[in-house]
Amino acid sequence: MNNLKIIVRSGLISVALFSWGTYTGNLSAGILPAPKPLARLSNAAQECVSAANWIIPGKGATSLPEIVARAAGQSVVLLGETHVNREHHRWQLQMLAALHAVRPDMVIGFEMFPRRVQKVLDQWVAGELSESAFLRAAEWDTVWRTDASLYLSLFHFARMNRIPMQALNIDTRLRKQVSEKGFDSVPENEREGVTRPAPPSPEYLDFLLPIYELHDRKSKMKKRSTRYDPDFLRFVVGQQLWDRAMAQAIHTALTSSTQEKSPLVVGIMGSGHILHGFGVPHQLKDLGVTKITSLLPWDTDRPCRQLAAGYADAVFGVAPYAVEIAPSRQRLGIRYEIALEAGGARVLQVEKGSIAEAANMLENDIITEIAGLSVKEMGDIIAVVKRHAPGTWLPLRVKRGEDELEIVAKFPALME
Repeated sequence: MNNLKIIVRSGLISVALFSWGTYTGNLSAGILPAPKPLARLSNAAQECVSAANWIIPGKGATSLPEIVARAAGQSVVLLGETHVNREHHRWQLQMLAALHAVRPDMVIGFEMFPRRVQKVLDQWVAGELSESAFLRAAEWDTVWRTDASLYLSLFHFARMNRIPMQALNIDTRLRKQVSEKGFDSVPENEREGVTRPAPPSPEYLDFLLPIYELHDRKSKMKKRSTRYDPDFLRFVVGQQLWDRAMAQAIHTALTSSTQEKSPLVVGIMGSGHILHGFGVPHQLKDLGVTKITSLLPWDTDRPCRQLAAGYADAVFGVAPYAVEIAPSRQRLGIRYEIALEAGGARVLQVEKGSIAEAANMLENDIITEIAGLSVKEMGDIIAVVKRHAPGTWLPLRVKRGEDELEIVAKFPALME
């Protein structure tokens, strides 16, 4: 079989990769007063963070012992990442080990898991599940879908040291419903305990606006959007719902401990939820949690003009990461849920540029059969796609409204 060589450079990954949701309602009346503009580093101080070194944005160099000593006295430490960058996860493992040495009373929260699989995380830490059983029970291939090997060292570190793991995320359906119809459209008993997010600052809106412009929207507007466009505001609060949910899960981990002293909660999540304090830190402060340290990896090939004061409490220089991946299979490129009442799997999202998009699959399609097999469980589609050979065609039977369609997904051959 030929190998497809894919080069992934960390410096090209942006926060626009996050699947951020949307919201309905008039937020303009709830926007916080504008804080002072972010202070940029002077031209004389513009210098890339070199590999293996720590920098406090806007101030200067620091060291790992100083970072750990400061973080050890906090309630929460947030460790950011670009999800597909293996170097970022190696750095996270290093930080977990350093923090655990001084704060063994640690809880590790993960964006990658929805709350409904918390019991699975508990069983994994207790040593009751094999690696494959853990990933299967945690619905990794359908919820997060990123290469599990990127995260396994973190999961094994928690298991080896019997450190509790906390699921920070919420169900995809809840995010989708809020994205389309707004927070108030969801009955309170279906919100997974998530309360109304604290209103965003104008700076956060300005930060999200160009990211929103990059997203495919149901109705593309020719004119540039503003921070007061209703569709943009739906987008903002969908993102805030995600931030709020993770902040509340962290707050729960802090307050539910039976020990005399609250644990140190370390959050593993995408950097876009952390930087500038806009996302999870902002929601934590609204919940009364103020002792927070935000630490981010900094790819040394990034333009240093982005390193503004307040970007994070500290950043660690990481050499640009390039990896050659030789995949033995390809991805259909859909996010879905089982809808037994509809007779199959409902497509929630079709990824741009994917095989599914090329096959003209649409959101809300119901996949009833794949390769002649009935779709009844989450794993049915995954199993077929995993064993499907590159360079061949995959037939699917789909319900679209009142129509039943035959769709053929064409998997291209892998090339050198």
